[in-house]
Amino acid sequence: MEILAFGVQSDEKPLIEKAFAGHHEVRCLDVFLNEDTAPIAAGYEIVSSSVNATLNNRVLQTLAAGGTQLIAQRSTGFNNIDLQVAERLGLTVARVSSYSPYSVAEFAWTLAMAVNRRIVRASNRTRDFDFRLDGLMGRDLRGRTVGVLGTGKIGEAFTRIAHGFGMNLLGWDVARNPACVELGMTYVEKDKLFAEADLISLHVPLLPATQHIIGADALRMMKDDAILVNSSRGGLIDTEALVAELRAGRFTGVGLDVYEAEAGLFFLDKSLEVVEDDTLARLVTFPNVVVTSHQAYYTVDAVGQIIDTTVRNVLDYRAGRRSENVLVPAAPKS
Repeated sequence: MEILAFGVQSDEKPLIEKAFAGHHEVRCLDVFLNEDTAPIAAGYEIVSSSVNATLNNRVLQTLAAGGTQLIAQRSTGFNNIDLQVAERLGLTVARVSSYSPYSVAEFAWTLAMAVNRRIVRASNRTRDFDFRLDGLMGRDLRGRTVGVLGTGKIGEAFTRIAHGFGMNLLGWDVARNPACVELGMTYVEKDKLFAEADLISLHVPLLPATQHIIGADALRMMKDDAILVNSSRGGLIDTEALVAELRAGRFTGVGLDVYEAEAGLFFLDKSLEVVEDDTLARLVTFPNVVVTSHQAYYTVDAVGQIIDTTVRNVLDYRAGRRSENVLVPAAPKS
């Protein structure tokens, strides 16, 4: 059986082909699965999608009509999939429930340190042989307060690094993580965390309850010199509200690896096109903002785990097994 994999990066392709070798053939495409590309999947029983796929009603209907029965998404997040429609159409949907939390946690700290120590600005200057230090002053993190929204596996890994810096630890989540408590974390209400943290990092999933959890009110509660980092999902932040605060001269730095309107932009080369997203265009002009293209997970360790789990999801489906990765189970045979 040949599997069709959408949205495969050039670095991923040899890893995917090697992982599926001896099990199934795999055809890798660099285009993302959406309404325009879904017809390509006609005749493929198993399709693998990436995090930036659009799996709405029309796409799912196209896939089902073409004979697809399993969608194996290569990501933890699944807010891009209409699961109710998939279930109605009898499509099985599986994801990667977990992978290396260190990849994202370490990258979140990379963003935090980059904006705190003005690394991008310094690097751009030295390329022009400008070695002045004006405007490059950062802050020690030891003794300052970090606020972690979401203390699951990634949030815990982020907290362990913060503990290593010698920071005061504040956390918010629907449930306390004993490992974070053992590190000295104090769980508080969101408003208190916003008001007291010098550095805030987001590690919650994107759900209706967390959509724009960082909105205008939350942003106004934060310290004027706070650092804000988002390596989770773009929809957690109201970007227009963030731009308004940045225009007012607030925040030491903002590090974003995700953006709420990133679909159709991230993972693609848009360098020769006119950017029609005015909010993003404005966001990247601020000297205290660093935006990267959803690469926090992109390590050989994490991507390898994601691919291995995707292979297992396919093998489980073929064998009639169900694991914790299945979001929509196989429809019962009539």
